[in-house]
Amino acid sequence: MRRGGGELETEVADRAAPVVLSHAEKLPDGGTLVVVSHGGTIRTTIGRLLGLQAGSWEALGGLSNCSWSVLGEGARGWRLLEHNAGSLPEPVLGDDD
Repeated sequence: MRRGGGELETEVADRAAPVVLSHAEKLPDGGTLVVVSHGGTIRTTIGRLLGLQAGSWEALGGLSNCSWSVLGEGARGWRLLEHNAGSLPEPVLGDDD
């Protein structure tokens, strides 16, 4: 459904997923790609990369501000390793500690 005359979620995924894949293909082994975007764009792109049907993308839930998701590429394609995370796994120490 078009919300306010904007793009369909599938159209967003059609635009965004190929860009992510294009950059991911250029990474060296073990490299990391950071993608920054709006939560809806990230959710639809994750859904597309995981091969989920568009009607299932809502199950991923929204992405909160300043949160992230982590995907990894395995033998069978992309896997969602972490979603809507907002805390670091270990303390980050600054120079003043």
